[in-house]
Amino acid sequence: MAGKLAMVTGASSGIGLELARLAAADGYDLILAADTPFVEAGPQLRRYDVQIDEIECDLSTFDGVDRLLDACRGRKVDLLFANAGHGLGHGFLDQSPAEWRHVIDTNITGTLYLLQKVLREMVARNEGRVLITGSIAGHMAGSFQAVYNGTKAFIDSFADAIHNELKDTDVVITCLKPGATETEFFHRAEMDDTKVGQAEKDDPVDVAKTGYDALMKGDRSVISGFKNKLQVAAASVLGGGCSAEAHRKQAEPGSGD
Repeated sequence: MAGKLAMVTGASSGIGLELARLAAADGYDLILAADTPFVEAGPQLRRYDVQIDEIECDLSTFDGVDRLLDACRGRKVDLLFANAGHGLGHGFLDQSPAEWRHVIDTNITGTLYLLQKVLREMVARNEGRVLITGSIAGHMAGSFQAVYNGTKAFIDSFADAIHNELKDTDVVITCLKPGATETEFFHRAEMDDTKVGQAEKDDPVDVAKTGYDALMKGDRSVISGFKNKLQVAAASVLGGGCSAEAHRKQAEPGSGD
């Protein structure tokens, strides 16, 4: 019970699973959270000599986040990987309010509630590290993925703000900004028939390592991959109208056929 503890959300696969693997390799016990079963995570992480707790919960709700925090059983969280996120494709007018609200509640509301709870304890003892998974999508107007990109714009901005608020403490806040990554994200967002859904994507192993290394160095933020850095730079120069049109060509339903 005296060992180092890492909490990873969105940990059942993809970037979250790879972050968990890196933390376990460094000797951190793990509390893993996801809203899907841990089919891959358990077998892949059991070779590490660490304690692993898997919590299946809905992190879009305060109750789900509280359930995750209760799993700490009084232990302090040394590393928090706030990685849980949910996408949603198709046009905004075709989405039900329940669908887009779940994206907002998962990506923003639940994430902020978890961060506030954990960061208060970290600041009180003046130690701890937090990696927040934002996205390069936060720099782009996301046609046919408008709600998701909007939530990531919020998270990217929020991470910078909290980093500044806590700059006089020894608590580290780092924002990881991946591009399109080979995970279950696009399938769950019903974007299999889009150009981006069918394209070759970044390896989550590489993305996680980029974020993990940046966190350990104390960087404010990091964009994973040179191509993604170019996309962010281009979006900044060209503006919202051009980035929206470019995003449409990648995310419009049927664009991959």
